[in-house]
Amino acid sequence: MSVSRHARRRVGTAAAFLLPFALLFAVVYLAPIGYTVYESLFKLHRDGLGLSAPTKVFAGLGNYADALHDKDFRGSLLRVLVIGVVQVPVMLGVALLLALLLDAKTTLFKRFFRLAFFLPYALPGVVGALMWSYLVAPGLSPITAAAHGLGLHLDLTSDAMLAPTIGNMLTWAWTGYNMLIIYSALQAIPPELAEAARMDGCSAWRIAWHVKIPIVRPALVLTTVFSIIGTAQLYNEPAVLQHVAPNLSSSYTPIFAAYNAVDDNNFGYAATESVVLAVLAFVLSFGFLKLVQRRGEVL
Repeated sequence: MSVSRHARRRVGTAAAFLLPFALLFAVVYLAPIGYTVYESLFKLHRDGLGLSAPTKVFAGLGNYADALHDKDFRGSLLRVLVIGVVQVPVMLGVALLLALLLDAKTTLFKRFFRLAFFLPYALPGVVGALMWSYLVAPGLSPITAAAHGLGLHLDLTSDAMLAPTIGNMLTWAWTGYNMLIIYSALQAIPPELAEAARMDGCSAWRIAWHVKIPIVRPALVLTTVFSIIGTAQLYNEPAVLQHVAPNLSSSYTPIFAAYNAVDDNNFGYAATESVVLAVLAFVLSFGFLKLVQRRGEVL
């Protein structure tokens, strides 16, 4: 009887500690998500010539059907997907390389380089985007000027170069953050493993490939999932770049498209686009997680 009473007291104490978090989670996360899904089921209806105020009517999945047939919205989803497929592996590859270099015994000035690699992430994202917008702006860009000096006619804000330019801005801003996560995982590897491999005649490259990278694979998976979710929310970089690249359309990313709907007071359609984007980000990140779990049981 006393054991049961003690167990109930422990459960009650745990519930008392968890209750504030549960309430905050419900208010900050669950309630907005639920309201967004609810709002996506309604659309504005205008009578006659549209002179009277529109009324909000229940549309069921009508907004979702409209979103799937919206050429601009589908284009924005595909555009962000392509940027992510190219940019995320490049960024994480560079982050892994920098983390391995920092972890190497022969690397000098580790603190300086660690701070230098992390510094771009420490800057506010808008500040970094502003800096890059001036570096690629036609007529101001030193990169373009250097290319012209070599006889190359380079325009980093042309239609063909917008996606690579945005990908470069994302890579510059987020490589240091991912590098720090991978480097922290490398620091947790027992030094005896690398020392044993070294005594067996393994080179630094073979130690990195066969010992360190397999052990930090969970950190790589975690950074990949974070990067997929972050890419789906792409907004700051194209929003700032738009000031020097007028050809960057107002529906360039799904977030742009949702803001356009808000500007038109079409909150139901904006909510629908937000839900579609969230579902896509969840499917991609969760699908990737299940894929790597099935192959290697890394998490």
